[in-house]
Amino acid sequence: MKTAVYPGSFDPITNGHLDVIIRAANIFDKLVVAVLNNSSKHPVFSVEERVELIRESVPKIPGCEITVTSFDGLLADFAQEIGATTVVKGLRAMSDFEYEFQQALANRKMNHRLDTVFLMTSDKYMYLSSSLVREIGRHGGDISDFVPLRIQKRVLEKLSK
Repeated sequence: MKTAVYPGSFDPITNGHLDVIIRAANIFDKLVVAVLNNSSKHPVFSVEERVELIRESVPKIPGCEITVTSFDGLLADFAQEIGATTVVKGLRAMSDFEYEFQQALANRKMNHRLDTVFLMTSDKYMYLSSSLVREIGRHGGDISDFVPLRIQKRVLEKLSK
């Protein structure tokens, strides 16, 4: 069974994230979507809220077991704990690649069994980020094209506070 981990902040999950999850689920037998609990960031949504929003958003994909969890610490250690041999990362632009390439090399150095697969985002989501969703939502803008339909109301309620 090939297990991959798709780590991120997901504050909140966007349609771009969901696109990467669905595409990765068509490649791997098991996909763990892992919300990083990063104490240096100040997310709008708690770790528990982000996990819940992702669980509500992700569809069932035949042939792939998708789980959603959170983790602290190093991704390389977490991947080893869950038996993942691959990290999935979505790329929007060349600037994403430089950072993610550096992270991939560091993770491989810490866990020599860990490879990283980069999935190019679908062109309709190249501009999309969680920070863009937060900014638009805070000002009462329409986020319907940016986040999964099932969670739009909850995201807007949280962002408008």
